[in-house]
Amino acid sequence: MNTITNFEIYAPKLVEKREFFSAGHRACQGCAEALALRLILKALGEDIIVANATGCMEIISSAYPHTAWEVPYIHVAFENAAAVASGVEAGLKALRRKGRIPDRYVKVVAVAGDGGTADIGLQALSGAMERGHDMIFFCLDNEAYMNTGIQRSSATPFMAATTTSPAGKAIKGQRTGKKNVAEIMVAHGIPYVATASPSYPLDLMQKVKKARAIQGPSYIHVLSVCPTGWRAASHEAVKLGRLAVETGFFPLYEVENGKYRLTVELPAKRRPIGDYLKLQGRFRHLDPADVEKVQALVDKEFRKLMHKVETSVPWS
Repeated sequence: MNTITNFEIYAPKLVEKREFFSAGHRACQGCAEALALRLILKALGEDIIVANATGCMEIISSAYPHTAWEVPYIHVAFENAAAVASGVEAGLKALRRKGRIPDRYVKVVAVAGDGGTADIGLQALSGAMERGHDMIFFCLDNEAYMNTGIQRSSATPFMAATTTSPAGKAIKGQRTGKKNVAEIMVAHGIPYVATASPSYPLDLMQKVKKARAIQGPSYIHVLSVCPTGWRAASHEAVKLGRLAVETGFFPLYEVENGKYRLTVELPAKRRPIGDYLKLQGRFRHLDPADVEKVQALVDKEFRKLMHKVETSVPWS
């Protein structure tokens, strides 16, 4: 599998050795969301302020009086990470203009799960992107409300079983496909949108570096395997993240000023989606005909993406 060529800047000796998300937090074994956050913060480095919505990463990292965060951090409500980050960004500009704080650049970052992004946080996110705030929004997508009992979200995949989309004979789990929040962000006309996965750490860190360098809004959607909610073996989290990409279920791409580009190229014949589904208990109710339905949906969405890769041009 070929990857993008500008990874050379991330030779191992150049990767940040300091940890800005410390060990000792309470994440489940194999939590890819915690791994993603660790890599994101390494790529961001210092001079950032993080607004983190209620969710798994807040619960496991900030149990009073302790914190795993080694950077300025604000825990905010489930729905308003983008709104708080917008206010912080505007406040920093005003304070610098008035000479109240040193005139150095501080990047504002918002972090939320798929529930706090695709569902109850979408209004605040849309507003922040539309207004053009200089910030990065990260969706750490584990495809359900894992922190509160594995309830479905609009990012839950087609036919996945959750506690609120149980699998039965007539209705086999989630009835809709994933909401494509990355595409919604592209529609806002922002400079940079990307998908990423901690199973491809250099790709993830490169995209974070790009977003940090942008003066304006950017959005990165990170697939974060949840062994607990996905009913998968904890030691297979990284493998599952790679299978999601190799099957085309979660392609890794970026959109710079409207121009789409795959950052991890896939062979003409992708791996069958069954290779990905069979490792997850949330799909164990599927029969071969159901797997074919999922495959058809994956193929359709992948064709749509490739059409954009082949035909899109930069806005300017």
